[in-house]
Amino acid sequence: MSKFLDERYSSLEAYVPGEQPQDKKYIKLNTNESPFPPSPEVVEAVTGEQVEKLCLYSDPQSKMLKRAIAREFSLEEKNVFVSNGSDEILNFAFMLYGKQKGTLFPDITYGFYKVFGDLYHIDYTEIPLKEDFTIDVNDYIGKDKFIVLANPNAPTGITLKQEDIIRIIESNPKSIVLVDEAYVDFGGKSCYELIKKYDNLIVCQTFSKSRSLAGARLGFCFANEEIINDLETIKYSTNPYNINRLTQLIGEKAIESGEYYAENCRKIIENREYTENELKALGFEILPSKANFVFAKHPRYDGEKLYLKLKEKGILVRHFTKERICQYNRITIGSKEQMTALADTLKTILSEEK
Repeated sequence: MSKFLDERYSSLEAYVPGEQPQDKKYIKLNTNESPFPPSPEVVEAVTGEQVEKLCLYSDPQSKMLKRAIAREFSLEEKNVFVSNGSDEILNFAFMLYGKQKGTLFPDITYGFYKVFGDLYHIDYTEIPLKEDFTIDVNDYIGKDKFIVLANPNAPTGITLKQEDIIRIIESNPKSIVLVDEAYVDFGGKSCYELIKKYDNLIVCQTFSKSRSLAGARLGFCFANEEIINDLETIKYSTNPYNINRLTQLIGEKAIESGEYYAENCRKIIENREYTENELKALGFEILPSKANFVFAKHPRYDGEKLYLKLKEKGILVRHFTKERICQYNRITIGSKEQMTALADTLKTILSEEK
């Protein structure tokens, strides 16, 4: 930290992304990216003519992209906000709604929630998950605070039933409830239609996972018009051109390629089931996932040691050091070939320990 840093930020612990080592070629199962390329329509859209237009600013209103998203989800454009990755939505929401009444989120969830809480000096509470890593809905009933829930949760992959989310929303009518649905397309149920009924709900999604655009940095959310206006105000107060021209274009084409991405999600779900069966046969304990990853531990192999052994053999998975989950590793679901290679490598590692 430099001597010029405002002391309020001197103790800030930044979010740590999944590692991206370049020392050799890895099977990369650590950052929940899609193993499939963007749709052909997305690839074809990036022409030389479009690249030449990068000398011009992008549309700050992202009109065409919003229109495509609204049409796809049968909502109005006034209920759609688009962002530079869904993390930007989370950033704005914590900034806008987190401090006045305080904030609640689970103790084991997406790590950026805590970072945003610290960044904005928010009085937040990390509510412990139950022993089985599920959310106790009663912990969020009638709290009158900003509530943030990833559904499916990360890194566990466990979902919360929609009726339970509705209970939370209805019991906190004067506070915002944000449902982060980054992984919803892999077997979860979206709450986006609930914004028509509840004016305190934000539903956040991303193009990074199911739509194969992690490198494009594009997110979106749904909410009532007043909340969308709040988010737009912060956007125009920080970075009006937050989404570049090419990302707006390929986002629109990705939305229009729904069948292509639905088929990819189906393949990932199949590969997840295959991976779960293979890991269970090797003695792993796995949490029930509805995401594009599994969270697994082996009763006789240390979690960090296994992560390092896989890395040594050319496979990256994500290891967390938090005490409750340090024996687990989060494994992204890739192609069938990648998951077969993982299973074979794990068999080798476990056999070496006998």
